[in-house]
Amino acid sequence: MQKVEVLIQVREGCEDLPLPQYMSLHASGMDLYAAVDGPVVIAPGERALVPAGFRMALPPGYDAQIRPRSGLAIEHGISVLNAPGTVDADYRGEVKAILANLGSEPFTVNRGDRIAQMTIQPVARAVVKKAENLPGTDRGSGGFGHTGTA
Repeated sequence: MQKVEVLIQVREGCEDLPLPQYMSLHASGMDLYAAVDGPVVIAPGERALVPAGFRMALPPGYDAQIRPRSGLAIEHGISVLNAPGTVDADYRGEVKAILANLGSEPFTVNRGDRIAQMTIQPVARAVVKKAENLPGTDRGSGGFGHTGTA
């Protein structure tokens, strides 16, 4: 497992919150904590931008992805709306998660709640080339469901 140094700057007033952290030895995502000043209620079908209380510096060639927590998804229908949310290596603003309530009941986010998870991974930079023709494949232009059903 490759280790990458990520610098974290805690937002003023958020010193009480844990830094992003892995919750098990082989977890790929670090939990993020809600840096809200008071309860935030997300009604069914609504969304909220929830701050995580820190800024960070990723090394060039890496990004962070903000992803839903499976427990919140199955128990309450809470997801990260633009999953995965992308944090580029040159972004220096506060990390936040767009939480969406896809459930049937209002959901309350309290300060310090685990709201999402963040993974760090290397990024490939594509070299885009215009082509007159593309190499063929067995699939061809078949779209959704083309390769069969579950």
